[in-house]
Amino acid sequence: MGSAKLTILCGHYGCGKTNLALDLALEAAGQGRQVIVADLDLVNPYFRSSDYRELLEANGIKVVAPVYAGTTLDLPAIAPQLTALPDADCDEVIFDVGGDDAGACVLGCLAGGIRQRAYTMLYVVNAYRALTQTPQEAAAICREIETACRLRATAVVNNSHLQQETTSGTVLRAAPFGIETARLLSLPLLYHTAPEEIAGELEGKLTPVRPVKVRVRPPWSGN
Repeated sequence: MGSAKLTILCGHYGCGKTNLALDLALEAAGQGRQVIVADLDLVNPYFRSSDYRELLEANGIKVVAPVYAGTTLDLPAIAPQLTALPDADCDEVIFDVGGDDAGACVLGCLAGGIRQRAYTMLYVVNAYRALTQTPQEAAAICREIETACRLRATAVVNNSHLQQETTSGTVLRAAPFGIETARLLSLPLLYHTAPEEIAGELEGKLTPVRPVKVRVRPPWSGN
């Protein structure tokens, strides 16, 4: 059995979990760790970590993805390599899970192996996304995801943002939302995220803050 650290990122569609998955993977690789990124999204043709395969592999990160990732075909095809991931022989496996309970069903196929190991499951929230604009809505979706994947979240990450329009004020206004969501779920709030170019503006105003590099942008943004 492998001894890899298992980190799972789940959440509502568009909450930013894929960008965070890339950030965590590249940080770990930069520390000399052997990393695998598992793209478990069989639902959404956009915002998939496997779309960034070139960037990840250039940094020594292995990418394991559904058979049809990178296309607009959404078929229930799970790559054989995915089922072996809980026992992977590496330092860390980062799972980028599809949105909501529908996307989390794929993770449920791996739940038996994951439950036999210690794992971290981060519930990523964004106060500015439809259907999760109150802590109560966000907490309810978390419970739906947990039921679908048969695993329990271990911490909340407040990743509230407005894409390229995000400011320090955007992050500060959403801080109470992240804190209350974590309270309702009886989970620790691991950190608030902020784009790296504005993270310094939050010093002394909000803690803990994790600066992130924004790499994932919608295809219609023109960037």
